[in-house]
Amino acid sequence: ADDIVLIRENFKRIFVQKRVQTALWHRERIVREDDFSRFLVKLVHREINDEAQLKAALVNQIHTLGNLSADLSRELRRVFRGIGDKVQNIADFKLAALCELFSLVIVEELVDSGIVIRPRSLERAFREEGLLPISPEASRIQPGHYTISTSNTSTYVARMLKGGWQTPVNLVISGAIRKRGDLARKISRQMLLDSADVMAALKDSALLAGYGFTPENVFGLIIPDTYEVYWTDSMQTILDKNKAALDAFWTEENKAKAQAQGLTPSEVAILASIVRGESNYVPEYPKIAGVYLNRLHKGMKLQADPTIAFCYDYTLNRIYRKHLTIDSPYNTYRNAGLPPAPIYAPGRDAMNAVLNPQGENYLFFCASPEFNGSHNFAATYQEHLRNARAYVQALNKRTREREAAGK
Repeated sequence: ADDIVLIRENFKRIFVQKRVQTALWHRERIVREDDFSRFLVKLVHREINDEAQLKAALVNQIHTLGNLSADLSRELRRVFRGIGDKVQNIADFKLAALCELFSLVIVEELVDSGIVIRPRSLERAFREEGLLPISPEASRIQPGHYTISTSNTSTYVARMLKGGWQTPVNLVISGAIRKRGDLARKISRQMLLDSADVMAALKDSALLAGYGFTPENVFGLIIPDTYEVYWTDSMQTILDKNKAALDAFWTEENKAKAQAQGLTPSEVAILASIVRGESNYVPEYPKIAGVYLNRLHKGMKLQADPTIAFCYDYTLNRIYRKHLTIDSPYNTYRNAGLPPAPIYAPGRDAMNAVLNPQGENYLFFCASPEFNGSHNFAATYQEHLRNARAYVQALNKRTREREAAGK
């Protein structure tokens, strides 16, 4: 088991090198990862747990490296010869050999891309900068996202990769973010960070305390947006940028609007998360926010279905009456007031809706029977019941039609 852990850590270093190569193949963004990278992902993420699995996986990969050069395939076979019998013998010199091969492949792929005018000059620059040949004391290509053009000199490219002179990338945090895992996947798909590292940061009480948050209310810190970052940035850097965006949102004007509604900024985030959970139709956010604010001001329970979905970890396809009795502080059918923390990453649209609500008399709303994402709003319970009946009838009809079509 200790040997497997050691190998995993060593391969993680190689995987970083490989990601550099993949980024260079596609020049400005990583489109996909090849078979070998996917194998390393599995290894690093602990999906390969014992020697037998490791041997089988390596043998399989060695025979399916057709997308790499024949020379590289031969070298990989040499490096991994006998791996099944003596796993612990993957020594540093073998790892170094593989890193050197990756450096050679980077040269090879840059040449094949057509942007290298003098291939020998590029290889010579790699050697002069200590990137070739690899030895325990040699330099390493730094992981990162790099943009390389025909105007760059060979020496500049080598020094860029050696020094980590990266090109910034856009980190897009958008869409439905209902769970920490959703956020972890969105970030890890765009950054060097893996999802486990992101999850660890989102659960790190000491780290989050520095921003005034806890693992429970961390969604209040997240502001969906597009952020300019470096591909190798840490999760702390990403949180720094979200905190800066959150602070910029809370102008004196917005603080005054929250106070006028009797809410703190944290409570605005909580209510906005419910609004965001109710609908993807942004134009209706102010009306939905108005309904919940009216209920709060009248002392009514919020009775918000998204809080029930949260209680069941968003596993319900449809919420029934039996689900409304779950014992949880987040159940707004049983408990008055707001839940303890955001149930969703709210975003600026939902937060602005809470600060600028519409519909002074609305207390109820129901999904439209047109199934177009909109809602029908009502000031009285009788009117709401009519809207609800229309929606249920339409839903049952659609269900029967789908079942009949399935038969």
